[in-house]
Amino acid sequence: MTDFPFNLPPFDPGTVWLAGAGPGDPGLISVLAWHAICQADTIVYDALVTKVILKGAPNNAELIYAGKRGGKPSHNQEDISNRLVKLADEGKRVLRLKGGDPFVFGRGGEEAQALVRAKVPFRIVPGISSGIGGLAYAGIPLTHRATSRVVTFLTGHNANSISSTSVDWQAVAKGSQILVFYMTLRNIAEISKLLMDAGRSQKEPVAFVSRATLPDQQVVVTTLQDAARASKKIPTPALVVVGETVNFCNELDWLRI
Repeated sequence: MTDFPFNLPPFDPGTVWLAGAGPGDPGLISVLAWHAICQADTIVYDALVTKVILKGAPNNAELIYAGKRGGKPSHNQEDISNRLVKLADEGKRVLRLKGGDPFVFGRGGEEAQALVRAKVPFRIVPGISSGIGGLAYAGIPLTHRATSRVVTFLTGHNANSISSTSVDWQAVAKGSQILVFYMTLRNIAEISKLLMDAGRSQKEPVAFVSRATLPDQQVVVTTLQDAARASKKIPTPALVVVGETVNFCNELDWLRI
């Protein structure tokens, strides 16, 4: 472990740390998250965690794959929460490692509630959410004084919940200049229509950021009316951002400058 000119909190046996591993690039993991990886007895990790960072775990650490990727097999959420409690009760240092940030569409809140009910001590370690870090790697500023002062984050993962009544699409369309969607590729046709019906322009720029911050990152820019067609060629996982700030990506695409 690297020595730092400041103290890091102890990772005590019988505790759980819920940590975000960031959007993909291993260099974006936080010091606290890396500190936990290097000391954990057990790491319960999700599919979107970049596997190379797991090499920092002790040789005798138990690595448990939990899945949690849209459209792929995953462990039941209740089973995961119960397992965290059981491992902590066994006196383990338990690291629950998630892609992005555990409290941004990561169900970290549900797992923390389970730990509270079981009276298991825990710590939350924030991570860089893909909706922030991923867009930065695409050269798309979330906010810009000239174009965007209001940002809304949404998820389009559950097909059963994407409807004209599940979200106040009129309020979303009119109230936020920039919309960032997580886990929404399968529903982009319906979402695009709902936004246009609510008043967003057909010509409004849309960007897909696939495998954000990783070496094979792809950025595809299109319009709201063409988003469904463009999405058919986008590898998952992918973010979708709607709004004028997308127009900055050609100028600010620092990965290709």
